[in-house]
Amino acid sequence: MDKESYFSLQHSESVVATMAATIFSAYVRNGVVTEANENAYVERAVEAAVKLALLADKQVKSDSEWMPQDKAGPML
Repeated sequence: MDKESYFSLQHSESVVATMAATIFSAYVRNGVVTEANENAYVERAVEAAVKLALLADKQVKSDSEWMPQDKAGPML
């Protein structure tokens, strides 16, 4: 990379980026990534990571999605 990039990811974006990197690294380890098809495999990895994240969000409820929120705050 010749040019520096600065950006800030939200937590969920960071999680998906990490998932995509893991998926992409599997493609690299399996020897299917070449200089000619690298961009296509990066996109494929991100698409797979998003698909996995959406499915997980649909099937798993986080604590804040199902636990009642105490409006008064914690008791001391």
